[in-house]
Amino acid sequence: MLNPLKAGILAILISFCSADAVSTERVSLPDGFVYLDEAVPGLVVDLRYFGSDNFLGRPVVGYGHPYPILTSEAAKALASVQNAIRPFGLGLKIFDSYRPQQAVDDFVQWAKDLDDRKTKAKYYPHVAKKDLFKEGYIAAKSSHSRGSTVDLTIVYMDADGKFRELDMGSPFDFFSPVSWPTSMAVTAQQRANRALLQSAMTAHGFAPYDQEWWHFTLRDEPFPDTYFDFPR
Repeated sequence: MLNPLKAGILAILISFCSADAVSTERVSLPDGFVYLDEAVPGLVVDLRYFGSDNFLGRPVVGYGHPYPILTSEAAKALASVQNAIRPFGLGLKIFDSYRPQQAVDDFVQWAKDLDDRKTKAKYYPHVAKKDLFKEGYIAAKSSHSRGSTVDLTIVYMDADGKFRELDMGSPFDFFSPVSWPTSMAVTAQQRANRALLQSAMTAHGFAPYDQEWWHFTLRDEPFPDTYFDFPR
């Protein structure tokens, strides 16, 4: 029988990630891919699909370790963004990077289960789950699987030495028009924060997505027609 301390640690691990997927070891990557946190010094990492703080409410299939992965070209461009904003006391925080096709398939299966609505209040309060496909929030293919798309925000360090996100007016993965970069439903300061992120990213080769302020794809991505499925 486990002692209380070990039992508590085990419970935390199970709630954080599926038991057969937890790993802290880095595996060899296919040619052309790198670990993003190694390529971009000072990057803050919060991979939402590795844990349970996401719209599925659980770890996502294919997310076997907490390290972000990106193509070498996209990682180099992102390092340039980080270097450009660092003198202003700002940095980048990553929510997602390369996403295997099996993870996208997991999203699709979740969206088809109309009885599972436990995250609705937090992530899609104003859209019916049956309409997530029709309204473009869930799709069978994702640019993330090509390896050069990243979801991110900007952070700063407060007086206590903690990283804080700039207020973008809506959370990551909030399924609503309020998350569109051009939404006028947010404050002027929130629009300015979104504009700062977009200008920094576009200046270094990334293209924005018109329905998600956090989503950017390298314009000259090296694998524009390939959807990878190696676990990450």
